Amino acid sequence: MLKRPFARILSLYLIVALFALAFPAQGWAMIVPAGQAETRSADLAKVQTALESSVVRQRLLDYGLTPDEATKRLGALSDEQMHQFAAHMDAVQAGGDVLSDVLVILLIVVIVIVILELTGHHVVIRH
Repeated sequence: MLKRPFARILSLYLIVALFALAFPAQGWAMIVPAGQAETRSADLAKVQTALESSVVRQRLLDYGLTPDEATKRLGALSDEQMHQFAAHMDAVQAGGDVLSDVLVILLIVVIVIVILELTGHHVVIRH
């Protein structure tokens, strides 16, 4: 079958590894910390403060969602979803962060052009 000793050892190792990976890993149950309820109330307060903004309220009304419906939907979120939503609210800006994206793209283009020029390639833009 396999005449080389390296191939035999490798195939034996792969068989054992695949057999070992076929079994699921053991899971451990943990107790939820007592501060979890406080975290949810803080996250809910943060989200409700953002929803009270006139811009956000108008946007929700544009989508056909009243403030009462938004509050009901917030209440239906799990603790993890609420925390994730509140954590990502700081990253979202009203106008988006287009300026930094454009600057990064321009910086990458300039770096590529400089590297091409240094390696002897010339960048020619034709209309």
